Amino acid sequence: MTSQPHVLVTGGAGYIGSFLTGELLHKGYRVTVVDELIFGGEALLSYLSHPNFHFFQADIWEPRALRAALRGDWPTPDAVVHLAALAGFPACQAVGQPVAWRYNVEATEHAYQQALELGIPRFIYISTYSNYGLSEEGEPVTEGTFLNPQSLYAETKVASERYLLEQRDNPCATLIFRLATVYGLSPRPRFDMIINQFVWEAFRNHKLVIYQRGYSRSFVHIQDAVRGIMLGLQSSEEKIRGEIFNLGVPGGNLTKDEVVKLILKRLPQTLVHYKDITFGGDMRDLTVSFEKIQRQLGFEAQKSVDDGIREVLEAIHQGVIKNPADERYRNARFIVQ
Repeated sequence: MTSQPHVLVTGGAGYIGSFLTGELLHKGYRVTVVDELIFGGEALLSYLSHPNFHFFQADIWEPRALRAALRGDWPTPDAVVHLAALAGFPACQAVGQPVAWRYNVEATEHAYQQALELGIPRFIYISTYSNYGLSEEGEPVTEGTFLNPQSLYAETKVASERYLLEQRDNPCATLIFRLATVYGLSPRPRFDMIINQFVWEAFRNHKLVIYQRGYSRSFVHIQDAVRGIMLGLQSSEEKIRGEIFNLGVPGGNLTKDEVVKLILKRLPQTLVHYKDITFGGDMRDLTVSFEKIQRQLGFEAQKSVDDGIREVLEAIHQGVIKNPADERYRNARFIVQ
């Protein structure tokens, strides 16, 4: 990368994107954010006056959105981090297959083609471990495990991955991160993520209603998720070209019961109720291996689930976030526990 590297972030006003933008600016990067602002742009307010920040409002699906976003007095970006998407199966289910495909698959194809045409050398795609669905015989899933998507959301991510892997020999190198479920605070908080949602429900109602009790999920703090993406930007092309990495930490492989126990440590008055109901849109029960990202990129997490619970609880308790139930903190109204 150049002496002052330039990164274009799609979806930069979102939960992960707004946190990543702040980290990039802190590290001295130029940052161009392209976002349609479906969920508002308040998360970017503190960046607007920064000399290394540029914002452009656009629908990433538009075939010239990235080209139109570039400032003429800045160099071509060194990388695109593609986060823009309808994130999560409730949001995709709410809009239906054609719209979800437009935002999550066609938009990825258009973004990559523009990156290629503009001579941008690196394209980082943020995917999901939801692509694995259900692990066979309880074995930890690796990047080579057969994909078995159980939701429309995961199907769109698998389709985008497939497209990008077909481009692996092009001058614009592709890198795919399959993120674990993210938790923790961001300039654009979300309370439809399991851990953040559970903390809020326990604090507000003094009770939790848990579905799919014994199911294992994988969790990663937003700070560590962004640290992993930064490694993808900073690592040599030789290490990342055409690669897929599960992004998370072994300690984040937890059952819902184990998450609840951690919450009860801090909110012991919480009553827990279990219901034997499953939802056909997001059947995930798996443990994820993160050996590859540790070995090849040297990734090590710094935050635990307990750290995330503590920080979310403190923000709510101190009134920093007045009303976590507000719709602006959710990508869809329907919340699954």
